[in-house]
Amino acid sequence: METPVFEEFDPASDCDCPGCAHRRAALRHSTPAPTARHPAARPFVIVAAASAALAAGHAAPALAAERVPAGPSGPGVPAGDEPQTPQGSRAPLHGPGGRPAHPQSAVRVPTTTRTEIINRAKTWVAAEVPYSMDDYWTDGYRQDCSGFVSMAWGLPGNEWTGSLDKYGVRISKEDLQPGDILLFHNPADPEKGSHVVVFGGWTDYTHTYYIAYEETPPGARRQATPYAYWSHSDQYVPYRYKGLEADAAGPTKSPPSPSSTPSTPSTPSTPSTPAAGAGATAFPGAAFFGPGSDNAYVTRLGQLLVARGGARFYATGPGPRWSEADLRATVAFQLAQGWTGADADGLPGPRTWDLLVTGRGKDIPAATVTGGAAGAPGAPASHGVPGYPGRGLFRPGADNKYVTQLGRQLVKKGFGKYYTTGPGPRWGEADRRNVEAFQRAQGWRGGAADGYPGPETWRRLFS
Repeated sequence: METPVFEEFDPASDCDCPGCAHRRAALRHSTPAPTARHPAARPFVIVAAASAALAAGHAAPALAAERVPAGPSGPGVPAGDEPQTPQGSRAPLHGPGGRPAHPQSAVRVPTTTRTEIINRAKTWVAAEVPYSMDDYWTDGYRQDCSGFVSMAWGLPGNEWTGSLDKYGVRISKEDLQPGDILLFHNPADPEKGSHVVVFGGWTDYTHTYYIAYEETPPGARRQATPYAYWSHSDQYVPYRYKGLEADAAGPTKSPPSPSSTPSTPSTPSTPSTPAAGAGATAFPGAAFFGPGSDNAYVTRLGQLLVARGGARFYATGPGPRWSEADLRATVAFQLAQGWTGADADGLPGPRTWDLLVTGRGKDIPAATVTGGAAGAPGAPASHGVPGYPGRGLFRPGADNKYVTQLGRQLVKKGFGKYYTTGPGPRWGEADRRNVEAFQRAQGWRGGAADGYPGPETWRRLFS
């Protein structure tokens, strides 16, 4: 019997099975890394997906899961439930067998771009690099939160939360862009909260939560996270990498604007956007697509999707502001290529963009497009779960038939107490709270009970 896909996990690591209990006990009694005079610090690296600003360097595979805002009505993660995950100290890059590849150099700041930073972060997420303060991944970086940021920024060695600030300049919340980091270092007791994350972009105009890439037990992940973090939020400091350069065809470099597609001013949540005309072929970077994006590349994407059979998704436009229509049309195109799961998440990556601008790949078949992000008429099957349309259809601003379907099933199962009207097609806080109640009824906690339906939530809800 095939094991069902289960993406939702509890980052709190408070499972009381023998294995987890032994690991927690071992960490409590472990000694700090001998190369550092500081106590080990707790890792948590968040890299948000979008247009990020940071380092150059090594790559690994990519991808991830999601979570959502906290705040007065958000789920959050109780501070006491977070794992005590120490991090290593400053160390050189390591080769096979954990041996140093070369001596640690003095502070050196290699150049990199925002797109490179985010893409490197994605490689660890896609490879599901397991968390460890002692092991080193194939690219030489330590598998903890500070090693993850060192990798994303392309630093010459493995830093820790007490030294990463030397490679960045402090910025304000309003200046945050993909590739920047949010750093919390507690010098008095680094194991009590010290963590660092990569900022991937705001999820919407409210700037209350963002996409974060991080290395944390059990491994590298990408998810929506309340600003600045689940706990110790007021102690996280935003930093921008000192060696940041403009992307070749990305956020900070503007090619000539064709007369057919005027440049569109960017919103506060996206970087300055160049115009993208019919001749634009280079992928501009993930930062230009997703909730809150407003730029010429979104228009160009919509035009390409319409030309490949996606016209029925657009009631108006396509236009420069990212919408549910863009997401659904992109999902349909990705599914037409035979992609599934996170490869068909509705957010264009380099492969999706290349197929669209070159006219290669398969068009969106009429039978596949039935008013939603389904892989067959009325029957999506994301992540191998029949009927599950994907995470992208359940988030602030979503307005589609699957939200209604979800709400009706919640009511049927006895988890509709937060609805005052509806349920309806527009995603709202009542939907999230009802989903969270259902998830908690399964015994899940932390990130597994965030109120956003993943494939396992869907499978159990509709089974």
